[in-house]
Amino acid sequence: MHQVYIRTYGCQMNERDSDQVAQMFLDRGGYALTEDETEADVILINTCSVRDQAEQKALGKMKQVGALRHTKPQVVYGFLGCMAQSRGQELLQTIPHLDLVAGTQKYHRVVDYVHQILAKRLERRMDDERFSIVDIAEETDSQNTIRDQTVSPSQATAFVSIMQGCNMKCTFCIVPYTRGEERARPISEIVAEVRQLVAQGVKEVTLLGQIVNRYGIKAFPTLAGRSPFVQLLDQLHDIDGLHRIRFTSPHPIGYRADLIEAFQRLPKLCPHIHLPLQSGSPTILKAMHRPYSPERFLDICHHMRQARPDLAITTDIIVGFPGESEADYQATKDIVRAVHFDNAFIFRYSPRRGTPAADFPDSLQLPESIKEARNQDLLELINAQAKAKLAAEVGRTLEVLCEGYSKTTETRLTGRSPQNKIVVFEGPHDRLRGALLPIHILETKGYTLYGELT
Repeated sequence: MHQVYIRTYGCQMNERDSDQVAQMFLDRGGYALTEDETEADVILINTCSVRDQAEQKALGKMKQVGALRHTKPQVVYGFLGCMAQSRGQELLQTIPHLDLVAGTQKYHRVVDYVHQILAKRLERRMDDERFSIVDIAEETDSQNTIRDQTVSPSQATAFVSIMQGCNMKCTFCIVPYTRGEERARPISEIVAEVRQLVAQGVKEVTLLGQIVNRYGIKAFPTLAGRSPFVQLLDQLHDIDGLHRIRFTSPHPIGYRADLIEAFQRLPKLCPHIHLPLQSGSPTILKAMHRPYSPERFLDICHHMRQARPDLAITTDIIVGFPGESEADYQATKDIVRAVHFDNAFIFRYSPRRGTPAADFPDSLQLPESIKEARNQDLLELINAQAKAKLAAEVGRTLEVLCEGYSKTTETRLTGRSPQNKIVVFEGPHDRLRGALLPIHILETKGYTLYGELT
């Protein structure tokens, strides 16, 4: 039995893709999964290229595990995903022990290539056979990498990919070039997958897409004033046994009246949205090719909180984008203060090869010292807001979906509130995994709530 180790960097879409590759190895037969890289015959790293830090982590990990070839010469090494797509042949040329580079539309071919390389190595045919399969063109079966999945017993939550690709072409983002244009699955297919997941015990699904609330906007018609995405939400809401629906990552342009209204009438839609701001400056938003104004962003937040008063809002913000002045940065802080986010992911701008912003004049590129100073300053503001939001939950009783053991100890359980807050509590594990529980919040430490079952 050949052991397969898969390490994932990046977004939930990458996690979902890794799950599908893992399942294809199991379906092939003769392969098992391992969490110990030293046991592995196959080591695959699924990569992200949105931020330089994610790429560096993946490259560092591949360099580290390469040492295993000294004791196990048959080991097959591969990069998958977005960095594989964007850097392709270059990775094979610069990493001597790398055998396979598979792009974002080639996951369905990974098992065959790995099996071919591994078989030759085990037969002591140690010829230098290496593969780069990264072209973005779709093939028959490429969409199978986002279809039906098998979940573990008592798994409470699952990711469901509803689309791939992005048409927005933000100037800082590599995703349209690594994931291709928007492609949406039929509503009926998604609903069938979610029904299957619910039959396996799943209580909550998170819908995934590069811009998830633009789902099917060009592929399917609007009906009765409802976009394809809202039509999908309506049908999923009707599935018996499904208790919660989440989605990520959306775009502000997708928050139109029909989606805002859906949060009022569909109680299974969790009161949490991740709404990327990126910048509070109209000048920088224009340079980013983000087609909304700061005023429109605030308007969306206002109407969403009117629709769901218990709504939590999280966001993404980039600091140090080329040309960002101190006034531009202060405009971003003004929006952060006005919205009072529940949390945020803050990134220092890093040029991504192949994106328009990377070719902006050197005179617009900011020094790393300014990026870091703004990053730390904004983190301080966001952290204060997040801690205040968590402190407000102390003394309340929240409905928590139990997901199993806490990451740090098996003497406690963990789950999430409807607002996506992590809650840790004590209780009998076997009975409570997958259950929706009333948890009285006693205290907050860091970014975690602690409570007791009532």
